[in-house]
Amino acid sequence: MRRRQPAYLWAALLAATLLVGGCGNRPGGATQPGASGAAAATADAGAAEAEKSALAAYAGYLDAVRKAERTGDPLDPGLRKYLADPLLTRVRLTIRDAKEHGAMRTGKLVSNPTVTAVDLVADPATVSIQDCIDATGYRLVYKKDRKVVPGSASGRHLATATATRYPDGRWLISAGASHEDQPC
Repeated sequence: MRRRQPAYLWAALLAATLLVGGCGNRPGGATQPGASGAAAATADAGAAEAEKSALAAYAGYLDAVRKAERTGDPLDPGLRKYLADPLLTRVRLTIRDAKEHGAMRTGKLVSNPTVTAVDLVADPATVSIQDCIDATGYRLVYKKDRKVVPGSASGRHLATATATRYPDGRWLISAGASHEDQPC
């Protein structure tokens, strides 16, 4: 006989899986006060490239997490390609916990991210991302019978993430949070 886990456990797994980690935007901008002419144009081009790279890393992150959740593989190599610690470790633990409880994700997760801040002056450089996640079709189900895990339903809500540029030039998602109390 399979023991059912409390609904709060599954709600926590859902929130942690979508985006786990710290919340908050980092202050800063792409240009310094008083920047002029060519310097401002160079900074704007750098900010535009940072936004593009960060959004690509974010999209890769969501795809890698969906794949790893579907297969129940917390060591899926796609995770390391788009995530960095501390978020990488938290996502892996969440996937492992779901697998140990006989659960997996199915369905479609819809994302509509936007960049809210670019800080190229910080060391390391960061890009803050805000997203309206639609998880109404993204279900946590028991692997054995595909029944929805009680208390795991979710809807449309705000999510935030931080992309960080690492010394090798890659942008990786290093922090994120799911704000299920904030619909969008």
